Amino acid sequence: MINHKIAKCMVLLICTASSVLTACDGVLNQDPRNELSEGIAISDARSAQAAVAGLYNQLQGGNYYGRNFLIMSDVSSDQGQSIGTWDFYREMDTYQNSTGNTEIGYFYSRAYRTIYVANTILNLAPGVSDLTETQRSTMLGEAYFVRALAYFDLLRTFGGYPDVVGTLGFAPASQDERGQVTNPARLPLMESYAMVEADLLQAENLLPRSADRSRASKAAAQALLSRLYLYTRDFASCIRYADLVIDDGNYALNPSYTDIFATKLSTESVFELSFNNADQSGVRNWYFPTPQGGRGDLACHNSFVEKAQADANDIRGTLYAVEPSQGVYYPTKYNKTGNIDNIHVIRIAEMYLNRAEAKARSESDLAGALADLNLIRSRAGVSQLALTDAAALTEAIWAEQQLEFAFEGHSFFDLVRTEKIVERVQNVPRLNSPTTISFTDIERALFPIPLFEMNANSNMVQNPAYQ
Repeated sequence: MINHKIAKCMVLLICTASSVLTACDGVLNQDPRNELSEGIAISDARSAQAAVAGLYNQLQGGNYYGRNFLIMSDVSSDQGQSIGTWDFYREMDTYQNSTGNTEIGYFYSRAYRTIYVANTILNLAPGVSDLTETQRSTMLGEAYFVRALAYFDLLRTFGGYPDVVGTLGFAPASQDERGQVTNPARLPLMESYAMVEADLLQAENLLPRSADRSRASKAAAQALLSRLYLYTRDFASCIRYADLVIDDGNYALNPSYTDIFATKLSTESVFELSFNNADQSGVRNWYFPTPQGGRGDLACHNSFVEKAQADANDIRGTLYAVEPSQGVYYPTKYNKTGNIDNIHVIRIAEMYLNRAEAKARSESDLAGALADLNLIRSRAGVSQLALTDAAALTEAIWAEQQLEFAFEGHSFFDLVRTEKIVERVQNVPRLNSPTTISFTDIERALFPIPLFEMNANSNMVQNPAYQ
């Protein structure tokens, strides 16, 4: 298990191109005059290992997978809603995001900080003399994987989706010869996706096959490639990489859907971030009502819970509870006292549904697509489908994705990439004002580049909806 406490002590964390976090998840310093680029001390095997541990710590942060990134997706879909006083999530919920939205800025900064840590490992680890070649290859593979994940997450949040929305991707993290952050321009969208692909192919080549689900592995890189190719609509490649993960042997559908979340690091997980009393995740706190020991700023949309519970046999519908005093539903996937729930970044179920979608949309193997879909449905306890039409089968797969990965940070991104966001999010009832929401402007599927970044980088181009 990675010792994140040691990592925090030994590693100087790198800040983003336009901001400094005064603590791991502290307040953004939005004054570009106070930019600071800090180095990571990597001089021997021990410090290199600490740097890699710190890399995972970046992903765990509350402004990334530890809370914020998952919430940004789910509260922007028809699954979650803002019912409290935190205006920044209410903006996302009602599609009124501003360039000054603090939570968006926090994620942006954390993702870039993750990338800078990965860059430093990639630059310095090759020169560490007391690493074995196996250690060095694994460390480099982990850095390539995490950098690809962070860039991919930035792409689907701020960049765009091929043939759906957006023409610009991310601004690559770069520094000059003195280590000072430069002001890069945004790359074209497909060039950005190609960079993510290149990093993942490097990671696949360098990483070992491993049953350690809390660290990057060859299968984790292959799984993320499958997801990437689904986004870029390279269906043949999506299928090929899903096959590799499914056939790996280290991963299998957990027979019990609820056990995926009740336990940690089950066979279901391809890549899962570990949390404990020292490193806590925050999703539970934000969704659980105050009488249940949480903050209660967020809740489920009642209409989505109705869908999730429409089939009484669907075990997934049992992972919602109601707070009687407030009449609000909240998800219980993350319910461990002390906020120590692990976060599932990639589950093997996604590979089956990725493969099903790719086969259905390419019409290359409708029977295989149906078999994969029914495998997921059977695990959930619901009846088999008998569909032969490609369009109807694709719609059924998309509906299954929303139920299977509810409140795991997939929902909004899947609705956008499948071009279902406008259709699905129409007159959805809310518990706060406004009393209904509708998604009408596809350009609002992209989040705004934070104002502090626009002010700091003269080469940065804002997304059209916020110009």
